[in-house]
Amino acid sequence: MTPIRARIGVLGLALVAGLATPASATAAPVTAATAPAPTVEERRLDGDAPREILRRSGFASAAPAFARGLGRADSYREARRLVAREGSALWRRAVDRVQGRGPARGDLSRDDDRPLYWARLGMTRELRTWEPGFGLSERQRAGLLEELERTSRGQRDIRLPQHRTGSGGGGKGVKRVLLTGFDPFTLDRDIRISNPSGAVALALDGTVIDTPDGPARVETAVFPVRWQDFAEGAVERALRPYLPKVDLFTTVSQGRVGKFDVERTNGAWRGGFPDNDNVSRTETVPVADPASQPQWTTTTLPYEAITAADTGRFPVLDNTAVTEIPAGGTEPVVRPDGPTPGSTAREGGGGNYLSNEIAYRATLLRDRLGLHGTLPGGHVHTPVLQFGPDNADPATGAVTDPDFVRNRLDIVAQVRAIVAVAGSATERRPG
Repeated sequence: MTPIRARIGVLGLALVAGLATPASATAAPVTAATAPAPTVEERRLDGDAPREILRRSGFASAAPAFARGLGRADSYREARRLVAREGSALWRRAVDRVQGRGPARGDLSRDDDRPLYWARLGMTRELRTWEPGFGLSERQRAGLLEELERTSRGQRDIRLPQHRTGSGGGGKGVKRVLLTGFDPFTLDRDIRISNPSGAVALALDGTVIDTPDGPARVETAVFPVRWQDFAEGAVERALRPYLPKVDLFTTVSQGRVGKFDVERTNGAWRGGFPDNDNVSRTETVPVADPASQPQWTTTTLPYEAITAADTGRFPVLDNTAVTEIPAGGTEPVVRPDGPTPGSTAREGGGGNYLSNEIAYRATLLRDRLGLHGTLPGGHVHTPVLQFGPDNADPATGAVTDPDFVRNRLDIVAQVRAIVAVAGSATERRPG
């Protein structure tokens, strides 16, 4: 997700040392409030393609069942328990479907990430418009929505193995890998779109990858394509507890057509491309302690090993280009070999959309935790996931086709191979 990389690309994987901007000091009073209307993102649920994806995956029942559960809740505490339980269950159901556990409950291919996305939106819409008899304040509703977002994105389901003998991939010497993906986006351009980074997250969550240097256990989460969530610290809040405990992390998103990129440099700039709520932001990436905020952060992934390895059918590039305003200058300049001293960021290697931002936030978090020299981490852009040539028109095309499925499966397999290479080139950290 690199708004076309601000050039072509599209989105990604990540991971809090206090990058988030501080929350408002004043809390809303706990009084009953009228339920708000659905968001722009939620209103897309009424389109034909989302309804077909939900029906053909067996996920069409998720939101109605959730609404019935809400209707039985007679207190905020009971509602919060329900939200946490049902959000986690949706994530596990999506992971199980992609990984082949249980019935598929529909003819949509199991590797598809879109059922989770649309089912979650159905549930958030039900929760956003719910008006319980006991009254619900704006603050309480916001808390319920946050809980649903975090649980249904796997952010509360990260289970890192101990470095000791055990079951389920937790044996002695197991490396711990954290990977993140994104929701589909640019949905007004093509509402059928899938995000291969989200598919990767579902396919790899909880799996063990064999590498020449031993097994690596992967835990994953996905993030929304919304500027405001990032400004409120969603990345840092979700992943700060885990960075000191993992051996490797990578944020993943969709990038350019026909190739993978390992992004060498990330920039502190938002370029304004609209998010899934059709909101634009053009500004410096908002983080805590902006006085110490760098314009650039860098990958510590083993990019030389990754780009040299044969990991699949798509080429994997070491992308060193950035766009900067040079020190003393006023106009942006493209630098193919990275930023120059004292420059101001306008695009990282991954552009200036949320894929660049998640990479920036994750690597800044790494650095603020004092882990730059010991923790490999950065961002990988996947190829754009394309429909077959006879199914490219979003107005008349089918929601899936054989080329679309094959492309997604190949991208997922290649990310798995990239993680294996990165894991082999990474030392285990103590603890």
